[in-house]
Formats: sequence, C-alpha cells, structure tokens
Amino acid sequence: VLFTGYFEPVYDASLNPDDSFKHPIYKRPDDLIITDLSLFKPEFKGKKIVGRIEGTNFLPYFSKRQIVEEEVLKGQGLEIAWLRDPVDVAFLQIQGSGQLKLQNGNTINVGYSTSNGLTYRSIGRYMLDKEFLNRKEMSMQSIRRYLSEHPAKVNEILNYNPSYIFFRRLKTGPLGSISVPLTPGRSLALDSKLFPKGALAFISCKKPTINSRGEITGWDEFSRFVVNQDTGSAIKGAGRADIFWGNGPYAEIAAGHLKHDGDLYLLIKKP
Repeated sequence: VLFTGYFEPVYDASLNPDDSFKHPIYKRPDDLIITDLSLFKPEFKGKKIVGRIEGTNFLPYFSKRQIVEEEVLKGQGLEIAWLRDPVDVAFLQIQGSGQLKLQNGNTINVGYSTSNGLTYRSIGRYMLDKEFLNRKEMSMQSIRRYLSEHPAKVNEILNYNPSYIFFRRLKTGPLGSISVPLTPGRSLALDSKLFPKGALAFISCKKPTINSRGEITGWDEFSRFVVNQDTGSAIKGAGRADIFWGNGPYAEIAAGHLKHDGDLYLLIKKP
C-alpha cells in the first residue's frame, strides 16, 4: 500500500474574534441532516447522503466556498474558536483534530464531528495540475510555504476542495473513528468500507531521520504492529494507509513528507 502520515497540529486560537483571530472553526450546524438511504431501498445499504432542507427541497449542504467566503453560517453561534490563518483552518480540517492554544494559556482539544458531505478533492493534486508545485517538492510544508508566498492564490486553492469539516470539543487528545484515543506511531487510518474497524495489523514501511535543524537526512525501514483506529476522506481503496504520528516537530515533518510504498498485513481470526 501507499503509506502517508497525519498528525495533531497545535495552533494559536481565541474564543473571541479580533483583528488577529478572524477565521472560525465551526461545530456541527443544526440544519445539517445525514440521511441513511437504506431506509428507502435495501440496495442502498451502507450509503448515506448529507444535506439540508430549504422549503420543501432537500439540497446538498453548503460548500467550503459558501461557508468561508459567503459566511452562510455566521451569526448562528456555531463558532468554537477563531484562528489566525485560513491555512491553519484548512490544515486542521485535513488532519481531523488538533490542539488550540488560547491567549489565557489554556489549551482546548478539538476533533472531527462530521463533514458537509461533499466529495473531498486534494489541493495538492490541484497544485500539481496547475504547476504551482512539482511532484518532487510536494509536501505539506511546501504547500504551506507556497500559500504563504502567494496570498492571492489562497482562496482559489483552498476552495478547490468543497468538503468542509465540522469539529467538536474533546476532553482528551485526538480520537479515531472508533472513539478511542490515537497512539502516535501505532494508530492507522484505513478505508472503513473495506477494513474491519479495530483490527490488529502489521506494517513494514519507512520513517524519516531528522537532524537538529529539522531537516530530513534519510529514510529508515521499520516494521511494527498497529491498530486500525481511524479513517479519512483521502484514504480510499485497498492501497492506502495513513499513520498517525502524534504532535510536535517530528510528527509534523513525518506526516508532511511520508509518501512511501510498504506492506500491510491484516490479522483476521479464522472462523
């Protein structure tokens, strides 16, 4: 499978908006409806759609562009906190959880609640297609650097992905899709439609070696037992796996640059 990585980012935030903190993250709106299609026809078993009711019509939920640029959710009291940078909001949504450091010194944990149901589209793929970056330099760090250097492109690039993630406050660190705290280096995200949740697995892959300046000096082979505890919008199909690396500088670098082929073994009890 192709292994990538994810981590728990830590961002400065405020519980109230001001000139510095003006980019909100939202909790799940009351008008967001998740419909189980199997209730209508048995052949739709396992399929759901997300939408909202407008008059007598059931419509797709608002896109990221509508939420961010048109501010269609503003004034509903859905804001959990405000961040400094829209790129921080986007990366928090991609990672699915994070820590928010408040101005009073406190920290709150936030995690995935639900999405607007629209199909995830990779901003990294978009940047490659537009030749903003090349394949060799592609990483989470290079995406952030490009967006920082080209502020006029931020909305175009971030809104290419119509999917929008809503958060909830957590008492502890990040929770996976089975509501169990994730363990750095031991929790794996797989396609929940294909792999049994909570399954024990064994992986063989590579991880980076980093020097004191935060530079990758090499990639080391490693293997270990892991547990399938999570999933993700970009983790689709039998050939994809995402390793959770925790938080901190190493975790961010490993998550941002890991894109290596490796082996995945699922341990399944015999009947």
